[in-house]
Amino acid sequence: MQRKNDLRILVEGAIFAGLAMALEYVPHDLGVSSIQFSYGLIPLGVYSLRRGPVPGMFAGLIWGLLDMWLRGSGSLLNPVQIILEYPIAFGIVGLTGITGAYVRRNLHAGKLNQAVIGAVGGFIVGDFLKYLCHYFAGVFFWGSYAPKGQSAWLYSLVINGGSFVVNLIMGIIVFALLVRATPQLFTRNLE
Repeated sequence: MQRKNDLRILVEGAIFAGLAMALEYVPHDLGVSSIQFSYGLIPLGVYSLRRGPVPGMFAGLIWGLLDMWLRGSGSLLNPVQIILEYPIAFGIVGLTGITGAYVRRNLHAGKLNQAVIGAVGGFIVGDFLKYLCHYFAGVFFWGSYAPKGQSAWLYSLVINGGSFVVNLIMGIIVFALLVRATPQLFTRNLE
């Protein structure tokens, strides 16, 4: 029975990673080239909250590799940058799941507001860590593209900070609505 459950978790993770990747093809620029919505954060966050951080990080790794192979051809500079901005940055989003047990426990106890706080808190962690990876990649690998006279640190903060903020706002709103509207989405047994 355990092997069947493990297989179900892996298949579910692959489906959520594929959904996250598919959502990357939805237009997501906010008019400024440096500010982009990453809609894939939502399904990966849901999966991570359902299954925990380790399966979430595995699904994020799959999403990151898919994004690298399917969309990253113009932004691959060297092996360290590739590893930091794809497998690590996308995989670390799975840490959203660190609050998954708290969310499930509060949902089962009927404490909807506490469950929302847990889901939003987990999303904030995952979103922040993903963009922290992109920030450091921006400083160390993309800093040469900074306008003359601007430090790589400030340049990366401006370029990556806008995306962090818009995704943070999107995630807070979406997770607050999802937990309230479909709490069963965050429980493990949907059979």
